[in-house]
Amino acid sequence: MRITIRPAVKEDCPRLMELVAELAEFEKAPGEVTVNPDHFIESGFGQHPVWWAYVAEADENGTRVIVAFALYYIRYSTWKGQRMYLEDIIVTRDWRGRGIGKLLMDRMVEEARARKFTGMMWQVLDWNQPAIQFYKKYDVQFDAGWVNCNVNF
Repeated sequence: MRITIRPAVKEDCPRLMELVAELAEFEKAPGEVTVNPDHFIESGFGQHPVWWAYVAEADENGTRVIVAFALYYIRYSTWKGQRMYLEDIIVTRDWRGRGIGKLLMDRMVEEARARKFTGMMWQVLDWNQPAIQFYKKYDVQFDAGWVNCNVNF
């Protein structure tokens, strides 16, 4: 199995959206994905991108296919400065358990250090024990003291 990690390009977006839909199914919220493909593409590859991503490609039946990706953006903390916010690491169902998530996570750590961010942040659902166990390998601090808030427009 040969996995290649590379920066995402605009042409990857349809596959990335497929993986986002798969993640929404896994998280029991398929109806919550409301971003449209044009907005997704513009947000990552337009004049002023707000997100960046890396993809994991594998050989599947002789064809290179994206089997996972990690997407991040810059979060600013008045206490800590610029930090990487890891929005998602998504590994398609059939490719889980093969170390691809680790390859992407290690790449995110490398990217955060290269860009001189002061750290990385992300969220994980409290019932997603496989992800929690995965993140514990990175000596992360879990913070149960904050309540997530959002407003939709």
